[in-house]
Amino acid sequence: MRAIMLTGPGRPEVVDLPDPRPAEGQVRIRTAGSAVNAADLHILDSGTVGIGLGLDVAGVVDEVGPGVSGLVAGTPVAALHLPHAPHATTGAAAEYLVVPASDVAPVPAGVDLLDAATVPLNSLTAAQLLALLGAPAGRLLVTGAAGGVGGYAVALAARAGWAVTALARATDTGFLTRAGVERVVTNLPGHPDFDAVLDAALLGEAALKPVRDNGSYLGVFPGREPAAERGIRIAAGVVAPDGVALAQLLALTADGTLEPRRAATVNFEKAASAYEAFRGGGQRGRWVLTP
Repeated sequence: MRAIMLTGPGRPEVVDLPDPRPAEGQVRIRTAGSAVNAADLHILDSGTVGIGLGLDVAGVVDEVGPGVSGLVAGTPVAALHLPHAPHATTGAAAEYLVVPASDVAPVPAGVDLLDAATVPLNSLTAAQLLALLGAPAGRLLVTGAAGGVGGYAVALAARAGWAVTALARATDTGFLTRAGVERVVTNLPGHPDFDAVLDAALLGEAALKPVRDNGSYLGVFPGREPAAERGIRIAAGVVAPDGVALAQLLALTADGTLEPRRAATVNFEKAASAYEAFRGGGQRGRWVLTP
């Protein structure tokens, strides 16, 4: 099979590898598409050699390992795949991908597989961060609200009952209004009017200023959180695969609550152009790589 691997520092290449086979509790997915995310740039910049690229996958179950029930060959599915996981031999940008069945979610009818490939990482990150806040408790500010994680965070938070303000470009107002935000601002508010902030834009200390005393700050990059002040609770999360939660998020995609956004689709051989476009910033939606 073909897969995108780092063959040198910062050098992604399409290489030929043996087809993987599922073990106990695993399924093999024949990939339709794998989305490009910020995590891919971290891998590219890490200097690591021999690791695969890609965390999001959507495709069709191709083979089922022993002990798996509820998934059969031919089922359209999506999954979050972590290239550093013990079972991983490649990233999600591979023709075939073996993953634990518990990480896999069926893709509902009406959701294009290439759109489904943009959902797992960002939606699960947003959902798991919001879970750290507990029950909705007033006003939430989301920075980077039209980006990958932020776009899901505003929609899920509004659905849960938060009064959401989105920090984003004015040109993103239509998308954010559809997602359920109450207000769009283009500059970081300077007064502590919010009960919590989800800092998808990695603004750090500056994002604390709009938070009231004893409020909450959620970061998307563990280790880069600002120092606590004024009793503000500081937290960050590391996303984990969760097939059950992903199935719910894909159902919300199917009914229109969550809006999948795909910037462009290119094949594996043109992956470098997708990584560079993503690095350039300003993307609305994910680039999707196809075998």
